[in-house]
Amino acid sequence: MPSKKFSPPPDDAAVESQAQIHPLIRNALRLSLSAKEYKFLHERILKRSGSIEQRLPTPFRYETIVRTTTNNKYNVAAVRASLRMFLAVSGGLSLSEVVMARVRKDGSSAKKPRESFLCSPKFRLALSLSLALLAHRILYRFFVRLRANLRTDDAKPFRDRNPRFSWALTSRYAPAVGASLAGVALGICPQSRIRVTLAIYTATRSLEFLYNALNEKGYLEHKPWWFGSWLLMPISCAQLFHAFVFDRETIPKWMGDLLLRFSSSYIADRPAHFPAHLDWPSQHELVDSLGSIASLKWPTFMSPILHPNNPKPLPKQIQSISPLTSPAHPNIASLSCALLHPSTPSCNTAFVHQILHSVPRLARTITLAVLAISAASYKKSLSNPTGSINTISKRILSLTAILSASTGSFWGSICLLNSLLPRSALSTQRFFISGAAGGLPFAFFKQGRSLFTYIFRSAIYSAWATGVKRRYWRESKSGELALIVVSWALLGAVLEWSPEAVQGAGFRKGLAWLRGDGLVDPCEVATKRKRRATVTATQGDANDAAL
Repeated sequence: MPSKKFSPPPDDAAVESQAQIHPLIRNALRLSLSAKEYKFLHERILKRSGSIEQRLPTPFRYETIVRTTTNNKYNVAAVRASLRMFLAVSGGLSLSEVVMARVRKDGSSAKKPRESFLCSPKFRLALSLSLALLAHRILYRFFVRLRANLRTDDAKPFRDRNPRFSWALTSRYAPAVGASLAGVALGICPQSRIRVTLAIYTATRSLEFLYNALNEKGYLEHKPWWFGSWLLMPISCAQLFHAFVFDRETIPKWMGDLLLRFSSSYIADRPAHFPAHLDWPSQHELVDSLGSIASLKWPTFMSPILHPNNPKPLPKQIQSISPLTSPAHPNIASLSCALLHPSTPSCNTAFVHQILHSVPRLARTITLAVLAISAASYKKSLSNPTGSINTISKRILSLTAILSASTGSFWGSICLLNSLLPRSALSTQRFFISGAAGGLPFAFFKQGRSLFTYIFRSAIYSAWATGVKRRYWRESKSGELALIVVSWALLGAVLEWSPEAVQGAGFRKGLAWLRGDGLVDPCEVATKRKRRATVTATQGDANDAAL
């Protein structure tokens, strides 16, 4: 078979003479696709269609067209990524609005007044995220070059005149800390909820990775055996349970619904035999009445059965719970106990009933959830079915036991505190203690850090929103941005100090992409660098031995 001859590619001058492209078009192409991306698309997609391939330039010609005369490829790539971020966010928000409008189908004839795209919240959100990305890459590049220049011999006089300033700028963490100032661009975002959520997320993640780094470096080797991430649960549940009673709008709705769903022994639904023409309080009304009882400093229960002539058996604020308390057992002493377990005079018996009633429903729900999660790794399960079944069974049983004990502790501890504390002692703060008691069973939940940190972030937001609602503090855009900047700087510093401490290869690649290093894992880069240094040292030792 005769060999096929290839003509050498034309030189740059010939190609430039053939491709007289307008500067605006050249810049538009440069900001749209890089040469590598165009080559990938040309080989994978465009090359399959002959008609399209003939009309489009070859990868070599496209590279010549978008080639820059100055060495600013990094800045071009930064602007390109920023524009893509803006288009992706604005397009995604617009698409979500259209989908949500179709899904709702409320049929209301009144339409929202149209506003210009430049004044819309989605434009400002997309603009803030894209500017933050652009500023982060430019600042990171600037501080990297500044650090390299200050470490040269020519900059020694400057280092001698300004030792502390030079030490800060030549530190290995200077680019990461300096680039975190890009978080100020998020101030353009009009939604305070997004800024607060981002600030809480970055703060908790940075502290989590700092803890991992300190643990890996051996600074926490003498910590107690019981010290772990499960300690976040009593703190989180304390805030969430108190907010569930008094400030329910500050917690995720699914948390409250889940707690009520598996608390039927304490927060009763409407009985099937109850007359339809009579009112029965909803579960949320029962929880609100429990908060009113706490505000009234836990009054005693005056049974209508023993005192039928009492004109006011209940305070005016909680008259709605009369269908539960009127037939309550006469031996019940506290009004809260008459609300939580009206037919059972013993608080201990009511706690056991709650555990027994919640286990079957919890087991069914957890089984479905665990099987759905395990379906993603079905190949591993099929390779070792016996071991997989044992692991799944143990996880279902442990989760069922933990959640049933936690749910019962939330409500059962209210009765316990009523018997231990005076009525006026910590009247409304008792729910913090009850919530903490409900978080203690999670000490037996292994490998649950991701769940613990998520609930901890929800608790932090609940505490912040409760403080704003009760005017303990005010919303502060500068405070939110400052927390984002500090957390962003800590994330970058931990990534430089100990990349392994940043859990999740995808998260590490995302941080590297924010810097402009591409979708590369810093751990893999560090491993290759160490391996290369080891090979070089070995070759050097071999050469010295040969000499």
